[in-house]
Amino acid sequence: MDYMNTAPTSADPGEPRWLTAEEQRVWRAYIDATTLLEDHLDRQLQRDAGMPHVYYGLLVKLAEAPDRRLRMTELAMSAKITRSRLSHAVARLEKSGWVRREDCPSDKRGQFAVLTDEGQEMLARHAPGHVNAVRQAVFDRLTPEQQKSLGEIMRIVAEGLQPSEAGADLPWLR
Repeated sequence: MDYMNTAPTSADPGEPRWLTAEEQRVWRAYIDATTLLEDHLDRQLQRDAGMPHVYYGLLVKLAEAPDRRLRMTELAMSAKITRSRLSHAVARLEKSGWVRREDCPSDKRGQFAVLTDEGQEMLARHAPGHVNAVRQAVFDRLTPEQQKSLGEIMRIVAEGLQPSEAGADLPWLR
């Protein structure tokens, strides 16, 4: 049975709004592409830099932050990951000498993640290979119009998944 493409049997509002054949095609193409892209980028970064894509993304966020530092909660929110996953990642990055933690003077419970000089140098060495992998996997395959559309679509999806109300179940709040 095709569970994603079944017409509703009644007008009952409790019935699922099944995907049309076209919606299903788009959804599965999205899942395939994002899974393959994440795997491609993970393999490239593991091979070239010895780290997964998510760790590289954390280093980039720190490199772009003022004084190469962010509060751990801000870094988790920016990376869209749980605080637990962030803590584990930062611990691994600390062992490599690429990040250090500093206590927050204004909040005894707060900590900063700080990109070290060694971390900045590692990024400078590996950024060209990573941007080349991204360019080959995504941008070189799309026209400028498709790139613009993809960016607009992904912004709309991301905004819709980040409710502003208190108590929202978002990764960085867990």
